[in-house]
Order: sequence, then C-alpha cells, then structure tokens
Amino acid sequence: MTTPAVEPLERITAATEDLVATATRLDDTDVRAPSLLPGWTRAHVLTHVARNADGGTRLLTWARTGEETREYPSMDARSAEIEAGAERGAAALVADVRESAERFAAAYEAMPAESWGRAVEWTSGAAHPVARATDARLTEVLVHHVDLDAGFTPDDWPAAWTSRSLQGIAASFTRRTDAPTLHLQASNSGR
Repeated sequence: MTTPAVEPLERITAATEDLVATATRLDDTDVRAPSLLPGWTRAHVLTHVARNADGGTRLLTWARTGEETREYPSMDARSAEIEAGAERGAAALVADVRESAERFAAAYEAMPAESWGRAVEWTSGAAHPVARATDARLTEVLVHHVDLDAGFTPDDWPAAWTSRSLQGIAASFTRRTDAPTLHLQASNSGR
C-alpha cells in the first residue's frame, strides 16, 4: 500500500478559517435555514464539519499510538451526534467548528513522520494509510463550505485542489463497473 501525500496543515487550517469566517456571519435564524444538502440545515453541516474533525483526530491518534480509536463508533452514532448538535445556536456551532479544528491540528502536529503510512480503518470499513485523513479533512471543509449556501462556491476552491480532486473522481469512475461511459473535458485547460 503506497502512502498518499500528507496534505499540509497550513492548507487545512486556511480552509477552516475561511469556513469559520463564513459561519461567523450567520445568526441563529441563518443556521436554521436549509443547506445545499437535502434534509440538512446549515447547523447540520457545521456540526458535521466539527464531528469530522474529531473523527480525523481519532484516526490520527490511532495511527500515532497504535491504540484503536475509531473515527465514529458507528454510522448511527455519527448521525445521532449530528442531529443533536444541529439544535445549537450559531455561536455554539462556530465555537465547535473552531475547537474541533484545533484538536485536529494538535493531533496532526503530534504525528511522527513514520506514522503517516500506518493503516487505520474508516467507519466504512475501508483501511487506508492515515495520511489520507489529511486530504479527506481538507475535502470535507472545502465541499461543506459550499454546502452552507452562504456565498462560498466551487469557484472559490483552490485550483490545485480542484484539479487533483477531479482527477481522483474521474479515476474512480474507471474502477466502477456500474459507471456510464463519459468524456470529461476541463473548459479552462482542455484536459
């Protein structure tokens, strides 16, 4: 198993700070408004982003210590945490996103170089080198920032991340037996 690249903490932190800046502009009424995700309010999205940071922190801790600390106890427990957290007000939601991101950053900084290649198991049951949790975290922050439907759009995503993500998504379709035949062409690069 090849160890994926470790996403620099500075990129994850910058994306998180941008999301927090957007969330800070939302009031208690705004967080009750629908997000772009069916059935979820903005409060659900913000709670999910915070719980995702905690899940990533647990995976990093598992890889660093060797002591199994699951991303989430189960998908049902994950859903229950999001539902419960979505009942909070705007200030509590923003604080949760900020504090959980700080815990993730501390776990990231505590990682010895040799631990990044250690495989851990995600809630889905898939095992991957824990380095993958860094790109997964950046992806969660960037994609769910758009899902807040509060002014941040895919046009605001970093170009390098977008290019890498689209390549990965396109490659994943080639591995699927149920994917339709398609041709994707980037309008800005001709690729």
